[in-house]
Amino acid sequence: MLAVQVGEAAQAFQSAVDAMDEAVAGRLGINQTDLRCLELLAREEPVTAGRLAGALGLTTGSVTAMLDRLEKLGYATRSPDPTDRRKVLVRPTPKALQKSWEIYGPLAAEGERDIVTRYSKAELELVLDFLNRSRELQERHLARLHDTTGQTP
Repeated sequence: MLAVQVGEAAQAFQSAVDAMDEAVAGRLGINQTDLRCLELLAREEPVTAGRLAGALGLTTGSVTAMLDRLEKLGYATRSPDPTDRRKVLVRPTPKALQKSWEIYGPLAAEGERDIVTRYSKAELELVLDFLNRSRELQERHLARLHDTTGQTP
């Protein structure tokens, strides 16, 4: 049945992504939560420490420890928010962005060249819809798990 094949392919894809993330984190000398932090910083910089805590499901103390590690490795910087002295803004360093590009650049280029260009605009819109709906499903069930365990998402 095609639906089962799609589900199995999605699980295999997720396993491959997880393995890649683990290898990238190892290459950078960080853990996978630190890697998720760097991904968020690369997409949304600057980011407040509070935003990182919420997005990563960490306590403020855990975020402080994580940022201490990332700063020590030269991957992130913290600075006071010029509009609110109570907040800290976090940015990736050029070193972090360069190392990330060295790793992910070839993956992105090959994906664009060998995968994305194979599909029509309509097909890509369908894939995008599937990915967005799948992510939303995962997020809903993550929230459900957090609700039943008493943890915050």
